[in-house]
Amino acid sequence: MGEKLADAALDTIFRAARTANGYLETPFTAADAEAIWDLMKFGPTSANQMPARLIWCLSHESRERLASHASATNAAKIVAAPAAVVIGMDENFHEHLPELFPHTDARSWFEGNLPLRQTSALRNGSLQGAYFIIAARALGWDVGPMSGFNNASVDADFFATMPHVKSNFIATIGIADPATIFPRSPRPPFAKFNRVA
Repeated sequence: MGEKLADAALDTIFRAARTANGYLETPFTAADAEAIWDLMKFGPTSANQMPARLIWCLSHESRERLASHASATNAAKIVAAPAAVVIGMDENFHEHLPELFPHTDARSWFEGNLPLRQTSALRNGSLQGAYFIIAARALGWDVGPMSGFNNASVDADFFATMPHVKSNFIATIGIADPATIFPRSPRPPFAKFNRVA
């Protein structure tokens, strides 16, 4: 069992962390992206599927391209952010299982069953998207995850050479401008949405 994190670390990752709507002019680099990946890749996925495929839009030109597929409000956030990320999911993740899960023939579990791969890619790719947010926060970055874009046109633009990869969600990343943070929405107590069986 790992060591329990200090309250300050829990605040950074969860309690004090907020969704970013605008950012300060702090650069975000390819090295920062790699550092996030090098943490998030350790989050568990079923049979170590790791179906997430990330496109890091670090240049202004790539963020403008991405923004062209988003709603007006989200487009402005994407263009103004230091970086944006497309979190995609590979429906052919099973092709990598001989490397990622080598102790059994896990590839055969998914071969010829696209609906099963789609369900599994969405579930485990979404898990990896959450790990991305946690890893970014743990490294001192703020994140603005979003829907509000045309998945099909993002896929055609950013995953054209990989038609088996589908976009899940988009996130901006940087150091949040405190003036853009909304008041925290309600977070209900345990009893409201939980029960012990």
